[in-house]
Amino acid sequence: MTKQVDLNAALKKYFGFDTFKGNQEDVIRNVLNGKDTFVLMPTGGGKSLCYQLPALLLPGTAIIISPLIALMKNQVDAMRNFSEDDGIAHFLNSSLTKTAINLVKEDLLSGKTKLLFVAPESLTKEENIEFLKQVPISFFAVDEAHCISEWGHDFRPEYRRIKPIVQEIGEYPVMALTATATPKVQHDIQKNLGMSEAMVFKSSFNRPNLYYEIRQKKQTTKEIIRILKGAVGKSAIIYCLSRKKVEELTEALVVNGIKALGYHAGMDASTRAGNQDKFLMEETDVIVATIAFGMGIDKPDVRIVMHYDMPKSLEGYYQETGRAGRDGGEGKCIAFYSYKDIQKLEKFMQGKPLAEQEIGKQLLLETVAYAESSVCRRKTLLHYFGENHNEDNCDTCDNCVHPKEQFEAQDSVVLLLKVILELKERFKADHLINVLLGNANSAVKSYKQEELKIFGSGDEHDEKYWNAVIRQSLVNGFIVKDIETYGILHLSEKGHEYIAKPFALWMTKDNDFDVVDDEAESGGTAAVDTQLFSMLKDLRKQLSKKMELPPFVIFQDPSLEAMSTYYPITLEELQNIPGVGTGKANRFGKDFIRLINKHVEENEIDRPMDMVVKSVANKSKMKISIIQSIDRQMSLKDIANSKGISMTELIKELESIVYSGTRVNIDYYIDEVMDEDHKQDIFYYFKEEADSDDIQAALEELGEDNFSEEEVRMVRIKFISEVGN
Repeated sequence: MTKQVDLNAALKKYFGFDTFKGNQEDVIRNVLNGKDTFVLMPTGGGKSLCYQLPALLLPGTAIIISPLIALMKNQVDAMRNFSEDDGIAHFLNSSLTKTAINLVKEDLLSGKTKLLFVAPESLTKEENIEFLKQVPISFFAVDEAHCISEWGHDFRPEYRRIKPIVQEIGEYPVMALTATATPKVQHDIQKNLGMSEAMVFKSSFNRPNLYYEIRQKKQTTKEIIRILKGAVGKSAIIYCLSRKKVEELTEALVVNGIKALGYHAGMDASTRAGNQDKFLMEETDVIVATIAFGMGIDKPDVRIVMHYDMPKSLEGYYQETGRAGRDGGEGKCIAFYSYKDIQKLEKFMQGKPLAEQEIGKQLLLETVAYAESSVCRRKTLLHYFGENHNEDNCDTCDNCVHPKEQFEAQDSVVLLLKVILELKERFKADHLINVLLGNANSAVKSYKQEELKIFGSGDEHDEKYWNAVIRQSLVNGFIVKDIETYGILHLSEKGHEYIAKPFALWMTKDNDFDVVDDEAESGGTAAVDTQLFSMLKDLRKQLSKKMELPPFVIFQDPSLEAMSTYYPITLEELQNIPGVGTGKANRFGKDFIRLINKHVEENEIDRPMDMVVKSVANKSKMKISIIQSIDRQMSLKDIANSKGISMTELIKELESIVYSGTRVNIDYYIDEVMDEDHKQDIFYYFKEEADSDDIQAALEELGEDNFSEEEVRMVRIKFISEVGN
């Protein structure tokens, strides 16, 4: 077949490309020769073409087994764009009506269809098996083949049933394709699909244009907004592990003027598809998503991929970061790491079968090792996928750009290797470290290892140090991890040679990620600019005289302090300052931002970026509901009861609302619970006599025996609302 076909001419004719990428041509020739084919090709490497072109050239229909409905639709649309006849490609899955299914079957039997995409669930239906026996088939292709393996990041039990079903339909060549597979997963795929003799085509997993960085998980939302504000108009994907976090983060981005949409499995199908299309059509810049998003999404110009939460496995991480820079251009991959998140993921595993828990824990430990290690990120990732990266400095990861302190590790490595041998190569890293440190826990005691000479032989160092030595000994090839037995460490040939002839060896200290409260995002730690604060107070005093308003009605002191810390220079930025809001910014803000702008320019002040971050208060929905209830003139006590809060808490909410510049009218309630003279006295005090809005000062002036705190606060709300807003 291959001799009669000019593949370059076919490539140009069907797809408009002049040349093949990587080993695409060799893969295609192997398929055309009717051989089983295994393709390991990173995201963006052009996997799809490896089955699309042979499907068009061979007689019959190629059956492509694919895990996601959205992915199938994209593939079918793409193939139809290359052809004048829509019948050239179809999908068969649960989303189709009976009429649509009949149309697909007609096109298949007439020979129009060259590619049929099916979900594994559809393939297992008896009626589909019987139908496919009537169709001339060229080959079967199993896309996203890592779904077969429990050690893969997207395990799908129904993938395990593919081989017997294909055999029931007939004897055909099989092609397996995946963008991520460790040696273990590769072995699983070949064994399960019965293709151990298949020709394996493995492209390099190195993506030189991607920049990898791990940051400490601290005020993450602010950090993400800061990054996105510096990349306006660029496409970005942000991955979160929970649907709740997707929704919260999307809301925070939108409030801060970033074009963002969410995507998770809890949304209805049309919303999900609509948001995905808006991202592909560049109607939105950012998608905040769970891992439900992105498999097979062919958007070449995603410039940033962020992980709000670390993924459950390095394969998942590689697959998701691989969606950045598929056109060879810029691709920044930034993940936020906290060990607390890993502990949460471990808790989620409880209750699952023991073997599944063990696999999950090992995959998580690989993720921890990647995050905490200070070795070149690229070297660590490629080592995980069974590939050596020999460059000492990739210059495109945080560890290489900002190298960590080094230590001479010859003696430590020799000691580690001897301990592994002494313990008969039967233990995982955490157990070895306990023996080295002299921690006689129950596992160590059960083997009587506390009686050995080596027990405590490494106690001059701590657990963090030994973790670094083990991780870097793995990357250097002195030891290997037996994943099949959940991470037990063995010496390699190179390790045996090193014990016999050790040489000077330098290693780097691990990154030190402290445990922090991620979203303790209250007030900045930057110092108040006292000169600006004084100037703002003077301006407030001038305006208060001019407008005949008490100064506190314009802006309170905490708002002026925030302005003197974050230097807002636009009305939009001023609205983000606590206690300002849209109403006050528009009414009083112009003079303030003019003054701040002048001060920033004259003193060449470098403004902190995170001042533009507007937080979404958890109670914003409650505030809206309270305002709506007041508009309907509901009793405040009834409003408090309906919200499950006390009257004091409701008054606090109302104060927050009016101090941010929103007007509310609670006259109907005040008139009901307070006599007219009391109301007038309090109102007059705030308008004519008060130096500040302090409640205690008001009670002392008015007389605590005559007025209650609740009354004073109620009238203060009325006063600020009417006079200030």
